[in-house]
Amino acid sequence: MKKKDPGRWREIHDRLFAVYGELGCPLVHRTPFQLLAAVMLSAQCRDERVNAVTVELFRRWPDPAAMAEADPDEVAKVIQCCGLFHNKSRNLVACARQLMQDHNGTVPQTMAELTRLAGIGRKSANVILGNAFGLPGFPVDTHVIRVTNRLGMVATREPEKIEAVVNAAIPPELWCNFSHLVITHGRRVCHARKPACGDCVLRDLCPAREA
Repeated sequence: MKKKDPGRWREIHDRLFAVYGELGCPLVHRTPFQLLAAVMLSAQCRDERVNAVTVELFRRWPDPAAMAEADPDEVAKVIQCCGLFHNKSRNLVACARQLMQDHNGTVPQTMAELTRLAGIGRKSANVILGNAFGLPGFPVDTHVIRVTNRLGMVATREPEKIEAVVNAAIPPELWCNFSHLVITHGRRVCHARKPACGDCVLRDLCPAREA
């Protein structure tokens, strides 16, 4: 894992921010619980598909109280195009029941409490903290792993190690949007198979750039 370099990390942030600006969460939601559910569905599934599915999901089960009473098999029928739908449906119902039993039907606002919920790992918890509550959180997904490694800012594919490096180098109030910036750049420019290096605002900072 690379040592932190706050000046270079901030340069990366500032250049990406100049291109993409302040970004919001692409998962459509009205409440913290709906974001939690959408994040759970987004594992190995495109945001656009999740947003199409959650229209019906939230019509039928809009909050923890309703989801806690749901039949996981019925939930599975609604979300089946999201992939891994049997596991996701069971986790959605189990998570809602935990929220009702342990948190009076509200989504908790700490990493420790969130990661104790069914189906919620550290990445998902960071998404919820940053986008539902405006609290510091830096989610690390496959785009973040790819872009930060190509830039030579880290030399690891372990999300928690990457998160720790970024958190040490970037002010907490920037963590959430910085994750959005890197993810967006990975989707639009720094593609997995053929990165568009000629269009990249970070080209001169990138040791992996194509000639």
